[in-house]
Amino acid sequence: MTTWTDVINYVRTRHEVLEDTGAWLRFRLECAGDRTQQVTLHHVPDLDGAEWLEISSPVGRADAIDLRRLLELAGQSTIGAAAVVDGVALLKHSAPLEDLSVLDEFARPLELLVARADTLEQELTQSDEF
Repeated sequence: MTTWTDVINYVRTRHEVLEDTGAWLRFRLECAGDRTQQVTLHHVPDLDGAEWLEISSPVGRADAIDLRRLLELAGQSTIGAAAVVDGVALLKHSAPLEDLSVLDEFARPLELLVARADTLEQELTQSDEF
């Protein structure tokens, strides 16, 4: 059984952690070229008490990008749903933590989501703000 601590330890040993509050962790990943991408992991309980892991990565400021285009592009991906949180457009992915394989069900979706978010950020903002 994978725990929140297992996931945090996995991230800490591989990535630059920017912020850690206990219930969520923000870190930076290197992408293609000289680009980087921020990622946030949230430890989220559902109504039944089961634990979930939410991965999110910003695409751009919601008021500065074409949100309809973001939805169209996000819909073409096999992973990640588009959302706006606190004025930031991002891609999100959630998975139950209980039966999570850190390598198969966390690391791979993390890589896919971050690569897609970075591509969308580059396409929609022509920048590397996040």
